[in-house]
Amino acid sequence: MTKADLIKAVAEKADLTQKAAARAVDAFIEAVQEAVGKGEDVRIPGFGAFVVKERAERQGRDLRTGEVITIPARKVVAFRAGKELREAVN
Repeated sequence: MTKADLIKAVAEKADLTQKAAARAVDAFIEAVQEAVGKGEDVRIPGFGAFVVKERAERQGRDLRTGEVITIPARKVVAFRAGKELREAVN
């Protein structure tokens, strides 16, 4: 499903115009990005959670030269599906 497909689905299910649905979808995406950017988790009951995880510094290898390099610590975003979403998939 593309963003355009999502907008159409939201417009149909919420009885909105596609323009209003597009604003709603964009606002949702922006709100999630802002919260995750601040390091906050976004939890949507029945759907899932966007969580920020810390990745520790680790050793890696440059595939071209074989040299050992240090990969710096960083934060990553992960999505954990909620129970209802997992059940809908199975």
